[in-house]
Amino acid sequence: MKRLFFLVFISLLLTSCARVGSPVGGAKDSIPPKVTGSNIDSPRVNVPRDIKELRIDFDEYITLKDINKQLIISPPLKQITKMLPSGMANKFLLIKWADTLKENTTYNFNFGNAIVDNNEGNPLGYYNFAFSTGSKIDSLYISGELKTIFNDKDKKTEEENLVVGLYQEKDSMDYRQKPYYITKADTDGYFELNYLAPGNYQLLAFEDSNSNSVYDSGKEKVGFLKDKITLDKSISGLKINLYPSKKPLKYMEMKEVPGGVLMTFEGQPDEVKIISLNEKLKDYKVTHLPKSDSAMIWFNATEQNVGITSNENLKFSYDNGVKKDSVSLFYRYNTKNEMSVSNNRGNLLAPQQDFVITSNYFVDKIQPEKWSLVSDSIKQDFTAEVSEKNPFEIHIKSNFKEGKKYALTIPKETLSSFYETIKKTYRFEFEADKTENFGDLLLTLENAPEHKFWIQLINESGAVTYSKYGTEKQINFKSLKPGKYELRILVDENENGLWDPADFAKDIFAEPVYIFDKKIEVRPLWEIRETWDLLKENGKDALKETTKEVEKPKSINAKEPLIIASPK
Repeated sequence: MKRLFFLVFISLLLTSCARVGSPVGGAKDSIPPKVTGSNIDSPRVNVPRDIKELRIDFDEYITLKDINKQLIISPPLKQITKMLPSGMANKFLLIKWADTLKENTTYNFNFGNAIVDNNEGNPLGYYNFAFSTGSKIDSLYISGELKTIFNDKDKKTEEENLVVGLYQEKDSMDYRQKPYYITKADTDGYFELNYLAPGNYQLLAFEDSNSNSVYDSGKEKVGFLKDKITLDKSISGLKINLYPSKKPLKYMEMKEVPGGVLMTFEGQPDEVKIISLNEKLKDYKVTHLPKSDSAMIWFNATEQNVGITSNENLKFSYDNGVKKDSVSLFYRYNTKNEMSVSNNRGNLLAPQQDFVITSNYFVDKIQPEKWSLVSDSIKQDFTAEVSEKNPFEIHIKSNFKEGKKYALTIPKETLSSFYETIKKTYRFEFEADKTENFGDLLLTLENAPEHKFWIQLINESGAVTYSKYGTEKQINFKSLKPGKYELRILVDENENGLWDPADFAKDIFAEPVYIFDKKIEVRPLWEIRETWDLLKENGKDALKETTKEVEKPKSINAKEPLIIASPK
């Protein structure tokens, strides 16, 4: 009996101990930590300039989440020497620095969402702590909204990295330094710059992708105002759009590719001149599309015995209009390389469209008179030509009938590049799709741009699927695939056949861009009619006050000549 009583007692004791620290049931804690005090008390003015730390106490244990990315101090402190908690939770936050504070200056510590409670991770949202070394805390503010045009579809939440900074206007401003005031936009793009002093400033917004609080030209999206801000009262409602920044022009790399060597650049040079510096390599051709980031050096490696039995050090000189230099690579001919053609657009051909085949080599010559197009065993009339926009594409035109099946045969050696030809016969089977599977869009523009422009439809994956260039005020998009599209206009103000981006370093603004304020939903057998008044577009003025750059669609190069160079 005593033994049974002892076992029951031990069981109850273990059960009681097991419950400690593991409460069951009840509402989940959703209350963020509360500030209970600080070493810099109210009214937080006339703070000694030699103070070297900020301590903030809380009512519960806290941890810091992504503090290096979240915390923004304005004006910036260069030498942060210590920050707690680090690793383990604590009931206070401590920041130490080595800098001597500036006189009559308001300092603002913007913690974003970095301060969270230790149990549930509830953030103390967008917490600010401000104090002044002068007799008052500056109280002016600037607020507004940031928006990234031409979003990168592979980024999940790009807006998380967007920041806005103010630089004090001086005779020489160094944008490679942190802004005097800086803040982070929230996930909706809204921002506030608080505790600002009166004065003249330059505003710069950018995507701080590496979290260094400094704008990295050519690597991060950017938006700026052309005119200075004279801050004598608070400003609200600013709308700033951010675009990829102009990349500096420079050489990137060379690599072996089918048909020769590919040389790539950053900054999209107007023209590239390339000369072989090799004794063996005398017969070659260079192709480069103006404003393209790559140039191709074509040659026959086997005939010139280049890199056949071992790696060969090939040297080339280049002139990209900004820099002249020589570069080299160890080249080895890949015996698996061969010229080929393929159908990359699927086996259903949209109404009133060309059938397009794509080559992996630059297409120099075709012999369509030796090709055949057949439907129901009957030969069809057709024409074929190399695309002026893309010399890697061949367009086949014919009176394609809806619902009919076709077969295009391209015999071997009837399509060639400079030093190569297709070694086998290709046969492509496809069907002309029915009009009932597509929709139309009739767009009328009011207050359209005075200069030529591109009107574009962008699908949900971010690709430009339809594009037209000209000055038409009424544009009819025929045979559109069902789906949702974004509608935009890129203006070619200088009518050079290219959309020119902005250059922040030179204070040069980009050519205008317009984004339609709603999605276009295309349905089968529907004709959608839309009227777009560009003067009423929200954000038109803001677009003029920001830099803009976008990956150029293929149609942008439609008017540019192709440069084909041969050694003299």
